[in-house]
Amino acid sequence: MNEGLSQGQYYSYEDWVGLDIEGLSELIDGQIFMMADPTSRHQEVQMALTGQLWTFLRNKPCQLYTAPFGVRLSPFKDTAYEPDILVLCDPSKRRTRGCVGAPDMIIEILSPSTAKRDKLIKYNDYMQAGVKEYWIVDPEHYYMDAYRLIDGQYIQHTYYGNDIAPVQVLQGCEIDLSLVFRNAFE
Repeated sequence: MNEGLSQGQYYSYEDWVGLDIEGLSELIDGQIFMMADPTSRHQEVQMALTGQLWTFLRNKPCQLYTAPFGVRLSPFKDTAYEPDILVLCDPSKRRTRGCVGAPDMIIEILSPSTAKRDKLIKYNDYMQAGVKEYWIVDPEHYYMDAYRLIDGQYIQHTYYGNDIAPVQVLQGCEIDLSLVFRNAFE
């Protein structure tokens, strides 16, 4: 149910957690944003990325999570994100309903309803919070922007359909984008 949601009303993190919201939502500076259900293409890309990361991380200390797994970058801010994929290497940040603090890596897969937030709001919040690596994947145009945190700023590297993208926060991990964007080559 989404009863009781009022556009323009300020919601604390505690309000948001206590609401009976149908579907996935995010809380950004006290405002609730509903998220559209992912398309089949979005899910294919998410599963290809998750599969490669899962295989690499098996028997390693870092943990892999997919939405819904809430990320609250600061316990003092009424903001909580639901990234598509994240890697968390510090178990002290894990909570029952997600994590508090910056994960080591976040991956967002663009969709028309979230692209602006992913590229602007989340980009800035993730950088300021210290997310070491932030990937934005475009499933329709077959490319991925990897942002790596260096001296408090993100440095961008763009990878395309057949590239192998190294994961800087996971030494030795490489993602084969031809598996992620396999529909581009069929």
